[in-house]
Amino acid sequence: MDLEREDGYRISTDAALLDRERVWRFLTGSYWARGISRDLLDHAIDGSLSFGLFAPDGSQAGFARAVTDRATFAWIGDLFVFSEHRGKRLGVWLTESALAHPDLAGIRKLVLATADAHGLYRRFGFEPADSERLMEISRAPEEVYGDG
Repeated sequence: MDLEREDGYRISTDAALLDRERVWRFLTGSYWARGISRDLLDHAIDGSLSFGLFAPDGSQAGFARAVTDRATFAWIGDLFVFSEHRGKRLGVWLTESALAHPDLAGIRKLVLATADAHGLYRRFGFEPADSERLMEISRAPEEVYGDG
């Protein structure tokens, strides 16, 4: 998938184009992936359907990925736009484009987690999950990523 807006911003699912170092630096400081190792992120990207958001000059402007079987289930995660590119509705475009991807458009169950972007995701039909059915195992980062 390769999409381009009139202002030159582009979305691509070609993982070879990603600036993985920049994505990792952002995610390691995020509330949802704090402390993630670069190796683990690379492994996650390689096992996911990734969406690179690129500025007109080709630099990384944002990122998202879907953990999916490409048929019945997808978890949308790590969706963000770098601060210098915010205010241009790029997060909306990235979300919209990911959900419209042929491998995700017909999926029966799409889930995500957010602490601060509920309004964005509600625009696309996401609602709070049924807490009686949704279960999880949640491990502390040091259990998953180690101490260093």
